[in-house]
Amino acid sequence: MTRRNLGWISMAASACTLCVAFVIGLDRPPYLFILVIAVLAMLAALAVRWAPAAQIAPATGSAGAAMALVLWSFTGGMPTAQRIAAAAVWTAPAVVALVVGGYPRLMLRRRAVAVDEARRAQRLQVARDLHDFVAHDISGIVAQAQAARFVAGVDPGAAGPALERIEAAGLAALDTMDRMVGLLHEPETSTVCPLPTLDALPDLVERFQNASRVDIRLVRGARIGEAPRDSAVTAYRIVVESLTNVRRHAPTATRVEVSVTGDARGVEVRVRNDATQPPPRRRRGGRGLSGLREQVAEAGGSLTAGPCGRAWEVVAIVPAVAA
Repeated sequence: MTRRNLGWISMAASACTLCVAFVIGLDRPPYLFILVIAVLAMLAALAVRWAPAAQIAPATGSAGAAMALVLWSFTGGMPTAQRIAAAAVWTAPAVVALVVGGYPRLMLRRRAVAVDEARRAQRLQVARDLHDFVAHDISGIVAQAQAARFVAGVDPGAAGPALERIEAAGLAALDTMDRMVGLLHEPETSTVCPLPTLDALPDLVERFQNASRVDIRLVRGARIGEAPRDSAVTAYRIVVESLTNVRRHAPTATRVEVSVTGDARGVEVRVRNDATQPPPRRRRGGRGLSGLREQVAEAGGSLTAGPCGRAWEVVAIVPAVAA
């Protein structure tokens, strides 16, 4: 007996019961009626639990009809109204079978959906790490490699520091890859190479300064250490993405101002560069700022990016998320 045939078996049993009741006749003791009802209810419950979804309604419907009509055949001497009422009441075993078989099926379905959602969230987390951190480090490596290539022929000694910065950016990218591998192997463990927060901003700014000719200034609020970790992680991502976009899309920028303020209620991030031209539109927009905008919006905050006078500014408000 395969699971895909349980619905058909239940419907066949109901049909056979009806044939016996109306063609051969069930003029037998009441216990026979109870036995027939029990068998039909059991088959219907098995069909609801294991049969394909398309067979559930026909199986339970035919079982309920068979139960009602079999009782109808037992009550030939009763008034019609009473026979109808009794037959309707005795469809209750079919309803019970629907609940008994349907509840574990529903729980199994919910668990499957929960697993799919967890896997999707994990894929999104890995994609965010790839875009936010690895892409930032790789763009720094590319910028340093280009600079080293240009100065190597004129001043070979200047290539040494550039190679050191390339090495540092490469190691940072490897650390991010290790964190993602740890997340994939142990998604429940938050201690596997934890995500950087606002405490890592000075190092980030220094690496960006060394990898480019852009003058960058960092301003941090006095109470920024009180910011919740989730808000701090998101704010750090926003700064990383903004600096990466400056490097990739604002080649004319000469100055970047990063301001991060906040307290226990949340974090406010402002990243402004003095590029005279807006970032070019890409044929296929990345998931950088748009993905962060969705993440911030889910927490009740906001993120905007656009021209501000003769500059380009990213402004984000990341509130603390209540547990």
